[in-house]
Amino acid sequence: MSTDLGLPPVLDPEAAKNVLLAAPRGYCAGVDRAVITVEKALDLYGAPVYVRKQIVHNKHVVADLESRGAIFVEELTEVPEGRTVVFSAHGVSPAVHAEAQERGLKTIDATCPLVTKVHHEAKRFAGDDYDILLIGHEGHEEVEGTAGEAPEHIQLVQSPADVAHIEVRDPAKVAWLSQTTLSVDETLETVAAIREKFPLLLDPPSDDICYATQNRQLAVKEIAQEADLLIVVGSGNSSNSVRLVEVALEAGAKASYRVDDASEIDEAWLEGVDTVSVTSGASVPEALVDGVLAYLSERGYPAARAVHTAEESLIFALPPELRRDMRAAQAQG
Repeated sequence: MSTDLGLPPVLDPEAAKNVLLAAPRGYCAGVDRAVITVEKALDLYGAPVYVRKQIVHNKHVVADLESRGAIFVEELTEVPEGRTVVFSAHGVSPAVHAEAQERGLKTIDATCPLVTKVHHEAKRFAGDDYDILLIGHEGHEEVEGTAGEAPEHIQLVQSPADVAHIEVRDPAKVAWLSQTTLSVDETLETVAAIREKFPLLLDPPSDDICYATQNRQLAVKEIAQEADLLIVVGSGNSSNSVRLVEVALEAGAKASYRVDDASEIDEAWLEGVDTVSVTSGASVPEALVDGVLAYLSERGYPAARAVHTAEESLIFALPPELRRDMRAAQAQG
């Protein structure tokens, strides 16, 4: 559906309507690795393969994997002893790993390597006896997994408003970490508020917010400025998708909405709208974006023009335990 021009285009002054398409958008390396992990596990071990929590936060991806034989559970107690369970891209705490071992479960850890990096940072700061301020959203699986690495040292900070209530043991030994899928601007605002209270605040060794989250937010800022309407394709429990709507409005889009797919578009949104911009969260299959572009095409909008702001080539290797079993199966085959 899209016309990839390879350069940021200006709006066509001759056209009555325009559609701009963010590039990059959609699947990131961590999501791609997690989804392929479940698919390969089903091929290798046969159905059912159990998955703790949603493998990624997208209801269409989850439904597709369920149709292939994946069973999604909330807790490990729902997995029969001795069966295979995949941990989602958002990561789990050491307590979950220990529970799986106690119940004799075969585990495949599909945690995004960028989330694993934050876990390592949490353990290192805790080992140096720092109080760790974790910027993120309460109840999010990633936050629960990271906090579980050092629960005695970590306290959650959801916004700058929380900073006034923070108490630490030693103001000279405070560090911060963040959930990987937050708004870059909001996170920096929270960090600034923390640093004002604790001037000796220690930064993580590298940026915690993942490259894909940042790239998608930068792309949205580019296509939001001229947009009468910006549509974000992504599920409601996808933190990075929800953030894209906020970034779009802050960047100048006149209106922005999140939809799981084209069926959720309200035709009233298009009234008086000449320029529509489209993007998708990091766990969204491209077919769902194509569906939105087809919806717009059916209503008189032209082919989308891609606006490139970054190139992404990162690929993560599959989990080592899965690769080992795949090699063993090939050797036997």
